[in-house]
Amino acid sequence: MIAYHFAIPLLLAADPGSTGGLAQLVFFFAPLFAIWYFLVLRPQSTQRKKLQAMLGSLKTGDRVVTSGGIYGTILGFRDGTTVQLQIAPQVKVDVARSAITGVATEEAEDASKQDSGAKGKK
Repeated sequence: MIAYHFAIPLLLAADPGSTGGLAQLVFFFAPLFAIWYFLVLRPQSTQRKKLQAMLGSLKTGDRVVTSGGIYGTILGFRDGTTVQLQIAPQVKVDVARSAITGVATEEAEDASKQDSGAKGKK
């Protein structure tokens, strides 16, 4: 019903004999684009900038979490795109810098340990 209500004026606006068809089309799509920009594009851009800033500020000794959910401590950096993590004593893995999703906090690690403990008891 709603699509039909909006489709008829758009079809009539495409009539070559009518005047102001382009103005009606712009008047209809400009608010939609503005809504799309403020709800999707702008937050996504700011999130991407925050992630890039966080990845740029990583240093040796930081406790991080990867996109796979693995917590580790940064031991070093290799060729700018690879990070060496220690995930357990005597266990070191190389991961892509882009796989790091955040710097781990004490509260997040405690919560994940409690969740895994609760799952193991079931």
